[in-house]
Amino acid sequence: MANAPHGGVLKDLIARDAPRHAELAAEAETLPAVVLTERQLCDLELILNGGFSPLEGFMNEADYNGVVAENRLTNGILFSMPITLDLNKETIQELGLKAGTRVTLRDLRDDRNLAILTVDDIYKPNKEVEATKVFGANDEAHPAVKYLHHTAGEYYVGGKVEAVNRLQHYDFLDLRYTPAEMRLHFDKLGWSRVVAFQTRNPMHRAHRELTVRAARSHHANVLIHPVVGLTKPGDIDHFTRVRVYKALLPRYPNGMAVLGLLPLAMRMGGPREATWHAIIRKNFGATHFIVGRDHAGPGKNSKGEDFYGPYDAQYEVEKYRDELGIEVVPFQMMTYLPDSDEYAPVDTIPKGVRTLNISGTELRARLRSGREIPEWFSYPEVVKVLRESHPPRSQQGFTVFLTGYQNSGKDQIARALQVTLNQQGGRSVSMLLGETVRHELSSELGFTKEDRNRNIARIAFVASELTRSGAAVIAAPIAPFEDARKHARELVEKYGDFYLVHVATPLEYCEKTDKRGIYAKARAGEIKGFTGVDDPYEAPAKADLVVDCEKQSVRSIVHQIILLLEGQGLLDKF
Repeated sequence: MANAPHGGVLKDLIARDAPRHAELAAEAETLPAVVLTERQLCDLELILNGGFSPLEGFMNEADYNGVVAENRLTNGILFSMPITLDLNKETIQELGLKAGTRVTLRDLRDDRNLAILTVDDIYKPNKEVEATKVFGANDEAHPAVKYLHHTAGEYYVGGKVEAVNRLQHYDFLDLRYTPAEMRLHFDKLGWSRVVAFQTRNPMHRAHRELTVRAARSHHANVLIHPVVGLTKPGDIDHFTRVRVYKALLPRYPNGMAVLGLLPLAMRMGGPREATWHAIIRKNFGATHFIVGRDHAGPGKNSKGEDFYGPYDAQYEVEKYRDELGIEVVPFQMMTYLPDSDEYAPVDTIPKGVRTLNISGTELRARLRSGREIPEWFSYPEVVKVLRESHPPRSQQGFTVFLTGYQNSGKDQIARALQVTLNQQGGRSVSMLLGETVRHELSSELGFTKEDRNRNIARIAFVASELTRSGAAVIAAPIAPFEDARKHARELVEKYGDFYLVHVATPLEYCEKTDKRGIYAKARAGEIKGFTGVDDPYEAPAKADLVVDCEKQSVRSIVHQIILLLEGQGLLDKF
């Protein structure tokens, strides 16, 4: 029999509210609606299906304060992570929310009504206290703390919810078990002892050996339970990871492992997160839970130190072991012994025995360069999936972003670079000139700082999508403001390389060689908000390349850019 749910009862609100579905669906159409963010959708899905049992909604102020301060709900039950519906003041006022109000919770992706929330209270949290207590420090190097201060609404709305519809998914439907469905599946298989393995990364031979050892030592089976909601920025997309898990599954001894997907929005909260993960796996029916070294850690803080100690998460979950009712299985770091062709836990290997390992950084480097990934490290079918999603550098997309004054030569450089890349072939080349984008994409925008930044954001979005598809993108707006250029870099670098080229041709030379007379019109006051005349240009602080068309020819500048791209392995050599 599977483990009892946390709190004793699985709060499957979808099943509970099914008899009233038609009534609730009709009411939802008449109520004011909150359109949920991706993170809020992840939280709501696990509230509705019982993954967050014993929660039946978003935490009110009393429960929130108890969880932040003591890891406790007001009824005394252990719960380690605040689950809150954050909204801004304007939304609350616009919808007229107050205690007792009923409001529809709606999916931003397809406008489906998902649930009705009855407002218990609306409160303004102390986010500094939340950051310090829950995540260990009020340090914005932590992604959850950054989210808390810069993305989350300033108020939290607490209240219980009633289910109207399931969230609609279109991928890997056969693997998206609710807790009740997972428990039924275990029962069907005759499993009574289940070791759950949490991951947000691809799995290789070491992970397979680790989970097999954990299962055998506890006379249990394995639930591979990866997060497919929101993880850490820069993580490999879940589509690739799930294909890896599916490829790996046949490598387990017959009938030992099953794969299920968890639509969780991770907070990367280390010890608190590990306890939360254990509660969730308990609700899904697991009896054992593997807690890793550096479990759910976000990396370094603003001082360059690890946010959490390597075993803090294990100590934290072990502290609540009896109360959780789920047994902690400490993660064993596995390493390869080439002389005996086997994996073994690091702490069991005698001194002097030869070992081999490939770090995550080294693996990414091998994928980028196309170098061999040996079979002792990963299985060929796993490597095949990763190579499909990580083409060699010479096939990856990138963006060259040229910034400079009007008539600085950036447009000429962009055109010449496009011709040069097209001549070489190997990938599509797209060009986004400032004037073209203004005419085709941003015709309604003016030249205020806000409109200029909005224009650059649009260029960055298009560039990021083209980069993701493997194209070479050449963007050449004026882009006078550092913040907008920084945002463009962050957006593109989610999918490929971004190279900022400052075309630092002096303003005087740009104006002197202006055959179109645009500067003269600006000086005469016929054009307002003109960069360099009556609007500022913030020179880039850290450009990847600085060039000057007063001193260099377009041909030589293009050659410099080509050398830069070649040096990064993005181009086959001419």
